[in-house]
Amino acid sequence: MQSMFMDIAHITVKSGDGGNGAVSFHRQKYVAAGGPDGGDGGCGGNIYFQVDPNLNTLIDFKFKRKYFAENGQNGSQKNCSGKNGADLIIKVPQGTLIREKQSGTLLADCSGEEPILLLKGGKGGFGNQHFATPTRQVPRFAKPGIPGQQLELKLELKLLADVGLIGFPNAGKSTLISVVSAARPKIASYPFTTLEPNLGVVRMGDGASFVMADIPGIISGASEGAGLGHDFLRHVERCRLLLHLVDVSCADGRDPIEDYKTINHELSCFSEELANKPQIVVASKTDMSIPEQIEEFKEYVEADGAEFYEISSVTHAGLEPLLKAVWEKLRELPPITRFEPEALPEVLEGEDRPFTVTQLSPNLYSVEAPWIIPIFNSVNTDDYESLQYFQRVLRSSGIIEELEHQGVQEGDTVRIYNFDFDFIP
Repeated sequence: MQSMFMDIAHITVKSGDGGNGAVSFHRQKYVAAGGPDGGDGGCGGNIYFQVDPNLNTLIDFKFKRKYFAENGQNGSQKNCSGKNGADLIIKVPQGTLIREKQSGTLLADCSGEEPILLLKGGKGGFGNQHFATPTRQVPRFAKPGIPGQQLELKLELKLLADVGLIGFPNAGKSTLISVVSAARPKIASYPFTTLEPNLGVVRMGDGASFVMADIPGIISGASEGAGLGHDFLRHVERCRLLLHLVDVSCADGRDPIEDYKTINHELSCFSEELANKPQIVVASKTDMSIPEQIEEFKEYVEADGAEFYEISSVTHAGLEPLLKAVWEKLRELPPITRFEPEALPEVLEGEDRPFTVTQLSPNLYSVEAPWIIPIFNSVNTDDYESLQYFQRVLRSSGIIEELEHQGVQEGDTVRIYNFDFDFIP
């Protein structure tokens, strides 16, 4: 049966477009010149991400990968503004990191309870009521809404746990978490029984508790992608304390010291920060081991500077001293790691207007700017004031300056998509 755990997802999100402003004039019986009364467009909906404590996987994003907020409605006559678009709240598991897909830039860490505003909706355009002046009493143009912003995102789940259980497959991690918490992972006598992380809450009495994560077994070469370890090493990064379980029963001929060294090597290869995390070494399955083997392993671990405990999850021997030591250690350690965003996404509110100017021939220039299409569609080319407004947009966006930089002269032709006009400084 295929595992339903999923900790990486790729989705597309887009905030809502702002509605267009209206071009309208007040018409009423016996009122000769009512003036402009075009209403404003509504703002597009925002994109929020919020933690849902009932989720523990990104599996839902496997079946739905596009998330669009509602667009703002257009303005209408009688100074009526369009309705704002509804915000879209995307629910994710606690511990989800949001990255820009192409660059990998971290935009947000969904670890708290508050919703995170990722993308703002586009602003609604002004109706023609805003453009009336003593000298321009009949404005036949309005401002279009600003398009929403679209991003390709990578969602990466890094579990939030105080304690992470690490070790080779079949080292006894699943058995331990099933004994000390209410977690019920699948347990069997063969390696790779655990195919996905399991979380369990360990109760210490008087309302005190901590979260323990059973991380699937790590093997030699895990940091380079071997086995399951590479997929789940990321979940250990947030843990405050590592419990390194080592099977000392030697039932399959394994050497506890070599297993201990191998796992620490993989941690170091994956992340130096991970290798330096506080670690308690736990000799597991002591009920099936030889005392001399345990003693030899203990001497090596303590010489390496690590704390050492012996347990048997089957007989419950050594569990109480271990849990008390873990609790005391956690009280000294800083809280669970929260990642600071590396950058905030640029919000398209009319300030960011990319364009490309290309000289096609000595007297012909081409301008490409997707954001300019709705603006041009709102312009009345037969109205001088409307054309003046369009020219101001070209100048404020930097297009005129770039044309002049490339050597455009008066009378040269400037082509904006299917519209050609003569350049006038």
